[in-house]
Amino acid sequence: MAFRFCPDCASPLAKRAFAEEGATVDRLACTRDGCAYVHWGNPTPAVGVLVEHEGAIVLARGKGWPEGWFALIAGYLEGGEDPKIAVAREVKEELGLDVVETRLIGNYIFERKNEVMLCYHAVAKGVPRLGEELVEVKRYRPEDLRPWRRGTGFAVADWLRKRGLPVLWIERPPLLPAAPVKP
Repeated sequence: MAFRFCPDCASPLAKRAFAEEGATVDRLACTRDGCAYVHWGNPTPAVGVLVEHEGAIVLARGKGWPEGWFALIAGYLEGGEDPKIAVAREVKEELGLDVVETRLIGNYIFERKNEVMLCYHAVAKGVPRLGEELVEVKRYRPEDLRPWRRGTGFAVADWLRKRGLPVLWIERPPLLPAAPVKP
């Protein structure tokens, strides 16, 4: 989201040069004298979950995604929420499954959405049902997973490597740029 006004005083924001670690970085900052607001553009924390159910890995296709595009279950952390709690919440909301085991895979940057992805492998039990954000799920044998070189694909590759499985990358078509936000 592009910010145009200061959240503290409602004055316009403009790019200003800031010295950071020996370099100059342009950041949006308040234009009013005496207001010190700077929009740092910090990334949003999110979880990505490689869900294992009855020995298979469950990947999902979200509403509005192209046919054939499947990914990890993912979602944003709530304020003050433990990432493992977010994992269980997202898996329950999106798949109707209960998480019984959670292990960290690693942390990854998803530049396109300015997110830090905390990625986990979770073993889940129960009867799957599609949540309202999904249109389809697919089950894969772990050895059949094919990660892409973006975001959570790196987590899938690390998870495969830890199990001694080969990493066979797939190339996805380039994503279209995000639509501009209208004022």
